[in-house]
Amino acid sequence: MLFTVRTRKWWAVVVVACGIMMVTVGDAPASTPASLNPDRPAVIAARVIGHSVNDRDIYAFHTGDPRADTTAVVVATMHGNEPAPQRTLRTLLDGNPIAGVDLWLVPTYNPDGAADADRQNARGVDLNRNYPRRWKPLTGDYYSGPRPRSEPETRTMMRFLDRVDPDYVISFHQPLHGIDVRGAKEPRWVRRLAENLHLPTHQIDCGGACHGTMTQWFNARHDGFAITVEMGSSPSLRYLTKVAPRGVLRSIGGHRSAGS
Repeated sequence: MLFTVRTRKWWAVVVVACGIMMVTVGDAPASTPASLNPDRPAVIAARVIGHSVNDRDIYAFHTGDPRADTTAVVVATMHGNEPAPQRTLRTLLDGNPIAGVDLWLVPTYNPDGAADADRQNARGVDLNRNYPRRWKPLTGDYYSGPRPRSEPETRTMMRFLDRVDPDYVISFHQPLHGIDVRGAKEPRWVRRLAENLHLPTHQIDCGGACHGTMTQWFNARHDGFAITVEMGSSPSLRYLTKVAPRGVLRSIGGHRSAGS
Protein backbone atom coordinates (compact mmCIF):
# COMPACT_ATOMS: atom_id res chain seq x y z
CA MET A 1 0.00 0.00 0.00
CA LEU A 2 1.49 3.37 -1.00
CA PHE A 3 0.87 6.74 0.61
CA THR A 4 2.40 10.16 -0.01
CA VAL A 5 2.64 12.25 3.14
CA ARG A 6 3.78 15.84 3.69
CA THR A 7 5.42 16.49 7.04
CA ARG A 8 6.77 19.78 8.37
CA LYS A 9 10.20 19.24 6.84
CA TRP A 10 9.95 16.33 4.41
CA TRP A 11 7.95 14.66 1.70
CA ALA A 12 7.59 11.03 2.69
CA VAL A 13 6.63 8.20 0.39
CA VAL A 14 5.36 5.61 2.82
CA VAL A 15 5.02 1.94 2.04
CA VAL A 16 2.96 0.09 4.66
CA ALA A 17 3.82 -3.59 4.87
CA CYS A 18 3.61 -5.98 7.82
CA GLY A 19 2.78 -3.09 10.15
CA ILE A 20 5.99 -1.15 9.36
CA MET A 21 6.05 2.09 7.41
CA MET A 22 9.20 2.55 5.34
CA VAL A 23 9.96 6.08 4.23
CA THR A 24 11.81 7.74 1.37
CA VAL A 25 12.44 11.39 2.06
CA GLY A 26 12.88 14.75 0.31
CA ASP A 27 12.23 18.44 1.10
CA ALA A 28 8.65 19.72 1.28
CA PRO A 29 6.39 22.30 2.92
CA ALA A 30 4.16 21.58 5.90
CA SER A 31 0.77 19.95 6.17
CA THR A 32 -1.02 17.48 8.42
CA PRO A 33 -0.61 13.78 7.64
CA ALA A 34 -3.28 11.33 8.69
CA SER A 35 -2.40 8.40 10.90
CA LEU A 36 -1.36 5.59 8.59
CA ASN A 37 -1.36 2.44 10.72
CA PRO A 38 -4.63 1.51 12.45
CA ASP A 39 -2.75 -0.88 14.76
CA ARG A 40 -0.42 1.89 15.95
CA PRO A 41 -2.30 5.15 15.43
CA ALA A 42 0.29 7.28 17.22
CA VAL A 43 2.82 6.60 14.44
CA ILE A 44 2.74 8.90 11.42
CA ALA A 45 5.66 7.20 9.68
CA ALA A 46 8.80 5.16 10.31
CA ARG A 47 12.01 6.04 8.58
CA VAL A 48 15.25 4.08 8.22
CA ILE A 49 17.71 6.88 8.94
CA GLY A 50 20.87 4.81 8.52
CA HIS A 51 22.60 1.53 9.25
CA SER A 52 24.93 0.10 11.85
CA VAL A 53 28.38 -1.39 11.30
CA ASN A 54 26.69 -4.78 10.74
CA ASP A 55 24.13 -3.21 8.40
CA ARG A 56 21.21 -3.30 10.82
CA ASP A 57 18.56 -0.66 10.21
CA ILE A 58 18.33 2.34 12.54
CA TYR A 59 14.70 3.52 12.72
CA ALA A 60 13.20 6.87 13.62
CA PHE A 61 9.45 6.91 14.26
CA HIS A 62 7.53 10.11 13.60
CA THR A 63 4.66 10.86 15.99
CA GLY A 64 2.76 13.89 17.21
CA ASP A 65 1.69 16.93 15.22
CA PRO A 66 4.06 18.13 12.45
CA ARG A 67 2.45 21.61 12.69
CA ALA A 68 3.33 22.00 16.38
CA ASP A 69 5.58 24.83 17.50
CA THR A 70 7.89 22.47 19.41
CA THR A 71 9.90 19.65 17.84
CA ALA A 72 11.60 17.01 20.00
CA VAL A 73 13.70 13.90 19.47
CA VAL A 74 13.97 11.14 22.09
CA VAL A 75 16.76 8.56 21.77
CA ALA A 76 17.38 5.28 23.60
CA THR A 77 19.90 2.43 23.50
CA MET A 78 22.93 4.44 22.44
CA HIS A 79 24.65 1.90 24.67
CA GLY A 80 23.44 -1.62 23.96
CA ASN A 81 23.64 -2.71 27.60
CA GLU A 82 21.16 -0.01 28.67
CA PRO A 83 17.91 -1.46 27.30
CA ALA A 84 15.23 -0.31 29.76
CA PRO A 85 14.44 3.09 28.16
CA GLN A 86 13.45 1.28 24.96
CA ARG A 87 10.28 0.27 26.78
CA THR A 88 9.40 3.91 27.42
CA LEU A 89 9.84 4.86 23.77
CA ARG A 90 7.81 1.90 22.58
CA THR A 91 5.06 2.87 25.01
CA LEU A 92 5.04 6.33 23.44
CA LEU A 93 4.56 4.68 20.05
CA ASP A 94 1.52 2.75 21.29
CA GLY A 95 -1.89 4.09 22.19
CA ASN A 96 -3.76 7.09 20.84
CA PRO A 97 -2.10 9.77 18.71
CA ILE A 98 0.10 12.37 20.39
CA ALA A 99 -0.81 16.06 20.13
CA GLY A 100 0.94 19.33 20.99
CA VAL A 101 4.45 18.42 19.84
CA ASP A 102 6.21 17.23 16.71
CA LEU A 103 7.97 14.16 18.09
CA TRP A 104 10.56 11.75 16.68
CA LEU A 105 11.52 8.57 18.57
CA VAL A 106 14.67 6.46 18.04
CA PRO A 107 14.23 3.41 20.29
CA THR A 108 17.42 1.58 19.24
CA TYR A 109 20.25 3.87 18.21
CA ASN A 110 22.91 1.13 18.58
CA PRO A 111 21.28 -2.04 17.18
CA ASP A 112 24.51 -4.06 17.03
CA GLY A 113 25.30 -3.32 20.66
CA ALA A 114 21.70 -4.03 21.65
CA ALA A 115 21.80 -7.42 19.90
CA ASP A 116 24.80 -8.46 22.04
CA ALA A 117 24.01 -6.40 25.17
CA ASP A 118 27.29 -4.51 24.66
CA ARG A 119 27.88 -0.87 25.53
CA GLN A 120 29.85 -0.32 22.33
CA ASN A 121 28.99 -0.82 18.68
CA ALA A 122 30.25 -3.78 16.63
CA ARG A 123 33.71 -2.18 16.29
CA GLY A 124 34.02 -1.68 20.03
CA VAL A 125 33.45 2.09 19.87
CA ASP A 126 31.50 3.96 22.54
CA LEU A 127 29.19 6.01 20.33
CA ASN A 128 28.84 8.62 23.06
CA ARG A 129 32.55 9.42 22.78
CA ASN A 130 32.70 9.51 18.97
CA TYR A 131 31.20 12.95 18.24
CA PRO A 132 33.33 15.80 16.85
CA ARG A 133 33.05 18.04 19.89
CA ARG A 134 35.91 17.91 22.38
CA TRP A 135 36.80 14.49 20.96
CA LYS A 136 39.99 12.87 22.21
CA PRO A 137 41.44 9.36 21.84
CA LEU A 138 40.11 7.19 24.65
CA THR A 139 40.59 3.48 25.29
CA GLY A 140 38.87 0.71 27.19
CA ASP A 141 35.12 0.83 27.79
CA TYR A 142 35.07 4.42 26.52
CA TYR A 143 37.04 3.74 23.34
CA SER A 144 36.27 6.78 21.21
CA GLY A 145 37.19 5.33 17.82
CA PRO A 146 40.11 6.10 15.51
CA ARG A 147 38.81 9.60 14.83
CA PRO A 148 35.72 11.77 15.41
CA ARG A 149 32.54 10.59 13.65
CA SER A 150 34.31 7.43 12.47
CA GLU A 151 31.24 5.25 13.09
CA PRO A 152 28.24 4.92 10.77
CA GLU A 153 25.84 5.18 13.72
CA THR A 154 27.38 8.54 14.72
CA ARG A 155 27.15 9.92 11.21
CA THR A 156 23.56 8.68 10.95
CA MET A 157 22.48 10.51 14.08
CA MET A 158 24.33 13.68 13.13
CA ARG A 159 22.58 13.81 9.75
CA PHE A 160 19.23 13.07 11.33
CA LEU A 161 19.51 15.74 14.03
CA ASP A 162 20.79 18.30 11.52
CA ARG A 163 17.77 17.60 9.33
CA VAL A 164 15.13 17.63 12.08
CA ASP A 165 16.81 20.50 14.00
CA PRO A 166 14.72 19.86 17.14
CA ASP A 167 14.09 22.22 20.01
CA TYR A 168 14.76 19.41 22.50
CA VAL A 169 16.72 16.15 22.44
CA ILE A 170 16.32 13.71 25.32
CA SER A 171 19.00 11.02 25.34
CA PHE A 172 18.06 8.17 27.68
CA HIS A 173 20.72 6.09 29.41
CA GLN A 174 21.25 3.90 32.47
CA PRO A 175 22.07 3.35 35.35
CA LEU A 176 23.07 6.60 37.12
CA HIS A 177 19.54 7.69 38.13
CA GLY A 178 19.51 11.39 37.42
CA ILE A 179 19.48 14.17 34.86
CA ASP A 180 22.77 15.72 33.83
CA VAL A 181 22.71 19.49 34.37
CA ARG A 182 26.28 20.10 33.26
CA GLY A 183 26.17 23.03 30.80
CA ALA A 184 22.37 23.06 30.71
CA LYS A 185 21.08 25.74 28.34
CA GLU A 186 17.59 25.87 29.89
CA PRO A 187 17.71 25.23 33.65
CA ARG A 188 13.97 25.84 34.13
CA TRP A 189 13.09 23.23 31.54
CA VAL A 190 15.56 20.79 33.13
CA ARG A 191 13.84 21.23 36.49
CA ARG A 192 10.46 20.58 34.87
CA LEU A 193 11.80 17.47 33.16
CA ALA A 194 13.28 16.21 36.42
CA GLU A 195 10.00 16.74 38.26
CA ASN A 196 7.99 15.00 35.57
CA LEU A 197 10.39 12.05 35.37
CA HIS A 198 10.77 11.82 39.17
CA LEU A 199 14.56 12.02 38.90
CA PRO A 200 17.18 14.11 40.72
CA THR A 201 19.48 16.53 38.92
CA HIS A 202 23.26 16.39 39.20
CA GLN A 203 26.43 16.73 37.15
CA ILE A 204 27.52 13.53 35.44
CA ASP A 205 31.29 13.47 35.07
CA CYS A 206 31.65 10.67 32.47
CA GLY A 207 34.27 9.02 34.68
CA GLY A 208 36.33 12.19 34.26
CA ALA A 209 35.96 15.00 31.73
CA CYS A 210 33.31 14.36 29.07
CA HIS A 211 34.61 14.15 25.52
CA GLY A 212 32.87 13.60 22.20
CA THR A 213 29.32 13.15 23.48
CA MET A 214 26.18 13.56 21.41
CA THR A 215 24.74 16.23 23.70
CA GLN A 216 27.98 18.24 23.63
CA TRP A 217 28.00 18.20 19.85
CA PHE A 218 24.31 19.07 19.49
CA ASN A 219 24.37 21.88 22.05
CA ALA A 220 27.38 23.48 20.36
CA ARG A 221 25.95 23.20 16.85
CA HIS A 222 22.22 23.82 17.28
CA ASP A 223 20.00 26.40 18.91
CA GLY A 224 18.00 23.61 20.55
CA PHE A 225 18.90 21.84 23.78
CA ALA A 226 20.02 18.23 24.25
CA ILE A 227 20.16 16.57 27.63
CA THR A 228 21.19 13.21 29.08
CA VAL A 229 18.63 11.42 31.25
CA GLU A 230 19.90 8.47 33.29
CA MET A 231 17.36 5.95 34.52
CA GLY A 232 18.30 3.64 37.37
CA SER A 233 19.68 0.15 36.92
CA SER A 234 16.30 -1.58 37.30
CA PRO A 235 13.37 0.81 36.79
CA SER A 236 9.97 -0.72 37.43
CA LEU A 237 7.58 -1.65 34.66
CA ARG A 238 5.19 1.00 35.95
CA TYR A 239 7.91 3.63 35.72
CA LEU A 240 8.87 2.62 32.18
CA THR A 241 5.33 2.39 30.82
CA LYS A 242 3.44 5.00 32.87
CA VAL A 243 5.60 7.54 34.68
CA ALA A 244 8.36 8.08 32.12
CA PRO A 245 6.19 8.31 28.96
CA ARG A 246 3.81 10.71 30.66
CA GLY A 247 6.74 12.72 32.03
CA VAL A 248 8.37 13.05 28.63
CA LEU A 249 5.17 14.30 27.01
CA ARG A 250 4.42 16.79 29.78
CA SER A 251 7.94 18.19 29.58
CA ILE A 252 7.84 18.87 25.85
CA GLY A 253 4.25 20.15 25.71
CA GLY A 254 2.68 16.96 24.37
CA HIS A 255 -0.31 14.89 25.39
CA ARG A 256 -2.37 11.98 24.18
CA SER A 257 -5.45 12.86 22.18
CA ALA A 258 -8.88 12.40 23.78
CA GLY A 259 -9.69 8.86 24.74
CA SER A 260 -6.14 7.75 25.59
